[in-house]
Amino acid sequence: MDVACTDIDLDRDAFVRDLLRELSGLLEEVVGLDEARGFVALVGQRIGRRIDALYRPHLGDGEWSVGQLASVLVDLKRRIQGGFSIEAIEATRITLVNDRCPFGDKVLGRSSLCMMTSNVFGNIAAEHRGFAQVALEETIAAGDGRCRVVIHLDPERPVDGARQYRRS
Repeated sequence: MDVACTDIDLDRDAFVRDLLRELSGLLEEVVGLDEARGFVALVGQRIGRRIDALYRPHLGDGEWSVGQLASVLVDLKRRIQGGFSIEAIEATRITLVNDRCPFGDKVLGRSSLCMMTSNVFGNIAAEHRGFAQVALEETIAAGDGRCRVVIHLDPERPVDGARQYRRS
């Protein structure tokens, strides 16, 4: 039997995004949102280490400037089809905004997937600045229409609701 259905919207990328949506949704239903965020955070930590290893040969193992760090975070999201850009860079804070999630519309209602961004950003920032707190002020997953992520780099100024990361 030869089936040639060219109008079916199914490819590897769509399949993987559907898979992640269903997996995160099932986790949120079975173990609860906080635990699901915890699981996704662990995956994000591992992915963050792998991504960091890709940039180290180009920028070094030591401390990166705040500008270099911001550029890396935007670049890595661009490479996976995110729409992040720099809103502001200050000595102790980077503010990024995003109009396109790498998970596409599959992220809607799946806020546990935002832990991927938090942990990848937080772990890379902490590795090269010693400390980071990541605040997800707005997220596409929550229906905000965009993401606004603030990476705080000052360990002396705790930020309510932000996740903390330290150099490993």
